[in-house]
Amino acid sequence: MATILRSCGVLLALCGPPFAAASQAADGSDYATAARAEYVFACMATNGSTQEALQRCSCAIDVIASVLPYDKYERAETVLRMRRSAGGYLGQEFRSAPTNAIVRDLEEAEAEAEVRCF
Repeated sequence: MATILRSCGVLLALCGPPFAAASQAADGSDYATAARAEYVFACMATNGSTQEALQRCSCAIDVIASVLPYDKYERAETVLRMRRSAGGYLGQEFRSAPTNAIVRDLEEAEAEAEVRCF
């Protein structure tokens, strides 16, 4: 029984990477599907839960992904979340000049998405 479990574990470890890659966008960007979906859900909550909002919000994340590498997107989202949730000294650390530059990159990508999709 232990041998079978070990064999299954090895098989899953070998098969895992192709399945992990499937969760990323088919267009070759490194934006995870979950990150794209999270953006679309938040965008739709802001712009109405309609089919039109779905199309526009999906377009927006595609534009952002084409303009901003995922690692920069992820850093900017982290900074924004920390600004909203962290207070005091820690919150202040996420309102510095370097973090403002990180957020500015995302804001520029979102502005481009606004022009193209909305």
